Amino acid sequence: MMQQGKFGRALELFTVAWKEKPGHPGVEENFSAALEGLKNNGDEAQRLGRPEEAGKRWMAALGFLSHPALKGRLLSFAKGDLKTSIDKQSDKLMEKGLADYREGRLESAIATWRQILAYDPSHEEASKSLRTATTQLENLKKIPPATGK
Repeated sequence: MMQQGKFGRALELFTVAWKEKPGHPGVEENFSAALEGLKNNGDEAQRLGRPEEAGKRWMAALGFLSHPALKGRLLSFAKGDLKTSIDKQSDKLMEKGLADYREGRLESAIATWRQILAYDPSHEEASKSLRTATTQLENLKKIPPATGK
């Protein structure tokens, strides 16, 4: 899995193996490298302009940071680093969504806020903005087209 760049899947399998055999030597040996790979995949997705993918990978990495296989292992990043990356990404997307919303591009704003919610379903500001814009778009669609008299 790790050779194929599927670090998230590798971490899931390591977690299962650890539950079956706590202290599993293969898990202890490879868990931190897989977590580094997952975080780096998120960084690369961000560099390539794929914010939803980046957010998903960073959020997944956050979820694995408390795994007991990491005890005593040093990583190149800390929990705060991941949270900062996620927050910056979300802030940037919120700004883009709001700019689109202000310009009347409701569908674009909705798509942008959905990107945030795809990796952070608890993001209240994106959720509220999405509901507002979706309601407005639905109401606009109900308005009959103007007739040219």
